[in-house]
Amino acid sequence: MADRDHVPDESRSHRIGIDEAVLCADKRIENLDRIIKDAQLANRRLLLTRLSEEKFAALADIHREQIDYEAVSRTGWLGDATPETDQTPQVAVVTAGTSDVPVAREAVRTLEFNGVACKEVYDVGVAGLWRLMDRVEELARYPVLIAAAGMDAALPSVLGGLVPGLIIAVPTSVGYGVAAGGLTALNTLLASCAPGITVVNIDNGYGAACAALRSLRGRNPS
Repeated sequence: MADRDHVPDESRSHRIGIDEAVLCADKRIENLDRIIKDAQLANRRLLLTRLSEEKFAALADIHREQIDYEAVSRTGWLGDATPETDQTPQVAVVTAGTSDVPVAREAVRTLEFNGVACKEVYDVGVAGLWRLMDRVEELARYPVLIAAAGMDAALPSVLGGLVPGLIIAVPTSVGYGVAAGGLTALNTLLASCAPGITVVNIDNGYGAACAALRSLRGRNPS
């Protein structure tokens, strides 16, 4: 057995401007407790993703008390979020439906942990296109938009034809039958005719937020 089953990436923030995140889904509770303890001893911040309510409840009390946990997004913050350098939101996080909100919230929490304010606009999918059209003028002001959509995933392509900002599309696993757990949404977005759309993996709100962070860091290198 290896001496250590987790080696922290202590220089990630310095290298790429994004703090380390820990994917909790397939880790044992004892692994998570050890990772959190090591981070606390080193005074390191951590973003915990895919942390289910059951796993969060099973963590040691001393660790649970130190984590800012949100059940909807299944995310936890160990340590304080980076203070927002600009109170004006630079990213709009948009969903087609209410069922896409958990994925969107994962993106929002990742952005906020890294000090980026965002605007949340939910339930503006193409089934009620008027809801989106009522917000287009507002959405066009954002340099980056994250759009989460399941089923036919039409929303990001529609946005790509209406607003000038970078569109980061997140196909979600919302749907049934031929929606195929998000595979149809993914293929739809990869085949989008709206030019320049960026597509991340199914349900990957964290990855979409990191793409947004890289884009913003590139615009305003520190």
